[in-house]
Amino acid sequence: MIHHISAEHLTISRVEEILTKGYKLALSDDAVERINHCREYLDKKMENTERPIYGVTTGFGSLCNISIGKEQLSQLQKNLMMSHACGTGARVPNEIARLMLLLKVQSLSYGHSGVQLITVQRLVDMFNNNIIPVVYEQGSLGASGDLSPLAHMCLPLIGLGEVEVDGNIISGEELMQRMGWEPITLCSKEGLALLNGTQFMSAYGVYSMINAQRLSRWADSIGAMSLDAFDGRLEPFEHNVHAIRPHNGQITTARNIRELLEDSEIVKQPKKHVQDPYSFRCIPQVHGASKDTIEYVASVLETEINSATDNPTVFPDTDEVISAGNFHGQPIALAMDFLAIAVAELGNISERRIYKIISGARDLPNFLVASPGVNSGFMIPQYTAASIVSQSKGLCWPASCDSIPSSQGQEDHVSMGSNAAAKLWKVVQNTQRILAIELMNSAQALEFRRPLRSSAKIENLLAEYRKVVPFVDNDTVMYPHIATSVKFLEENEPAC
Repeated sequence: MIHHISAEHLTISRVEEILTKGYKLALSDDAVERINHCREYLDKKMENTERPIYGVTTGFGSLCNISIGKEQLSQLQKNLMMSHACGTGARVPNEIARLMLLLKVQSLSYGHSGVQLITVQRLVDMFNNNIIPVVYEQGSLGASGDLSPLAHMCLPLIGLGEVEVDGNIISGEELMQRMGWEPITLCSKEGLALLNGTQFMSAYGVYSMINAQRLSRWADSIGAMSLDAFDGRLEPFEHNVHAIRPHNGQITTARNIRELLEDSEIVKQPKKHVQDPYSFRCIPQVHGASKDTIEYVASVLETEINSATDNPTVFPDTDEVISAGNFHGQPIALAMDFLAIAVAELGNISERRIYKIISGARDLPNFLVASPGVNSGFMIPQYTAASIVSQSKGLCWPASCDSIPSSQGQEDHVSMGSNAAAKLWKVVQNTQRILAIELMNSAQALEFRRPLRSSAKIENLLAEYRKVVPFVDNDTVMYPHIATSVKFLEENEPAC
């Protein structure tokens, strides 16, 4: 299957499809025409102007006033690539590094970057051959684009850096030999076009969004199971309640819970209690607010991945080369900080439901085992969830609040969007682990309600879960069950 890179709007759902269904990339005819048109224009522009053009005939950053001779322009771009590859820390996960390639190709395809066609095609070839550039998590300020991580991503184009192929790390030089490629000789502006841009931030943001959307559905499914396991009331989910406070996410969440539990025997039983704790009763309000945030941030990220974000920006049809700031990550830095909070809250309220379920209330045994005392049961999984929630709270301190000037003050406000993106991904992973622990607990608790049964959807979910995680009669080693639960959420669809 082929996905054609074009000016057609690239959605997050389409990105997910490309990544998960093994699509190859190909440049559309119109993308090829735009790329060639822009490069040809820039070459002619350089021949017919004496005026310095930032990043094309000058140095970079605070060196923007130093003009570079024609005979050094290619070396200038190569030097830029080498000198900016200063990443450190953990490696960027392969799936995100690969997504960086896709998003960089998309951005360069609009014909405002001045790159050679062969350069863009080589990035396409890397994606199609599952050649994963070795990129590091730390090093970008998220302002002049993601300079350092994009330098690492693009060094293999010139036979430098490292890539992963078939699980092995090899050098850029070895890659050239293995693929029968020649290192690309960079033309003016190309190094800057490759390194400027928000593709590191955007890749983390989009990948986190794909998972956040999935976890939002899982939170409703698992929350419904917990509500029934805790013998909760369904009245707080009635539509009339939410129609008079009509936030879209709140209405959607309430509807999901009603539909998930509509034929439950447990929920229809007379209740001794008048109210449920907030972590159950306010699921629509809390999950719903996260849904609304997810929807908003998705719109911001989709705008970003359908944009040209390098500098200077080339406009062949109006004869302009403008040095501006489309590389600045502020629009998505703020949004990703917001999304981290929204996803963390799904984990925060989930841990509270875990705590209530193991508390010995409503005819459930203490810590969800028939013989507490001799058995600790599900005491410590709640500790684990609480620890993860606490870590996520720390990670939710907004990175976009910070700015440290760089490049001798030329780049005097930075977004720190790269840090926001990396923290967001950690929060998403944390929330998945918390929800997996809640599923362990709610599945265990639900079986203490027998012979009453939950709804068909919840019982089907429980049956699938029991194929991989057993009911716990007596104390056992728990961490494999947590790991299996996390994997279950990754590999299965939510009930709603």
